[in-house]
Amino acid sequence: MRDTRESRLLLILLVAVAFALITVDIKGGETSPLNGARRGAAQVLGPVERGAAGAVDPVAGYIRAIRDASTHQARLDQITRENTDLRQRLASSDAAAGRTKQLDSLLRTAGAGGYTVKAAQVIAIGPAQGFSWTITIDAGSDDGLDRDMTVIDGQGLVGRITTVAPTTATVLLASDPGFTAGVRLEGSGEIGFAAGQGTSPMRISLLNGRAQVKEGDRLVTFGSQSGRPFVPGVPVGKVVQVEATPGQLTKTIMVEPYVQFTRLDLVGVVVVPPRTDPRDAVLPAAAAAAAAPADVPPTKPAGGN
Repeated sequence: MRDTRESRLLLILLVAVAFALITVDIKGGETSPLNGARRGAAQVLGPVERGAAGAVDPVAGYIRAIRDASTHQARLDQITRENTDLRQRLASSDAAAGRTKQLDSLLRTAGAGGYTVKAAQVIAIGPAQGFSWTITIDAGSDDGLDRDMTVIDGQGLVGRITTVAPTTATVLLASDPGFTAGVRLEGSGEIGFAAGQGTSPMRISLLNGRAQVKEGDRLVTFGSQSGRPFVPGVPVGKVVQVEATPGQLTKTIMVEPYVQFTRLDLVGVVVVPPRTDPRDAVLPAAAAAAAAPADVPPTKPAGGN
């Protein structure tokens, strides 16, 4: 429509009529003459509005779902990170507590035997130099270690050092089939030689074929000249089997080691041997013997005097 005098007058007239209708509708309230027209418009336009809303609502819902999913995923990621961090902290705390316990046990054993030890961590396990049961520790010549030093942990004999580098050393475990060490039976002092047998109990040959030995008896290292390769008094294990060897010059027994060779973590290298042989002092306190049954007075035969 072109902007002419007539068009401006028509616009003013329409605005005036609209204001008049609004005034009449407001004053009429429930009896307004425009209610009928409003209901008619609602009947005509209502379905159109519902159809338009039905077409728009799924799109709006999808947009809200995407926004909410993004928020939920972010929260899930945050919770996952927090849980991972918590698990790592717990694992670190458990590992630290476990190593503290191992160190305490190692220091008690060293103190009981009068051994001066250098603590070291096991950093590798596997065959070396033709042996099948070895470990590598994170200490070497820079720490004062040398070949043929005794290696222990809080339970007893671990093995001996075979090779040394500036910052690492290789330890031959007492479970290796190529391992041998002099041992002594608790109490009686009977001596013999122990040999490793992998995951099986160690095989001990006592020099006295008539030695009195039974299951549960315990053994310690006999010791070497100047404490190398073995210092005396280190717990080795307990007897689990005595083989029948009548007429033999030696007696063969099977001994379960105290050390769990597949679970080694913290060990100690004896850098200074004890001044005196600790004998059996390093062994843990033996269980108290079972109390003997009380004497029961003999029953008098029936009819006896």
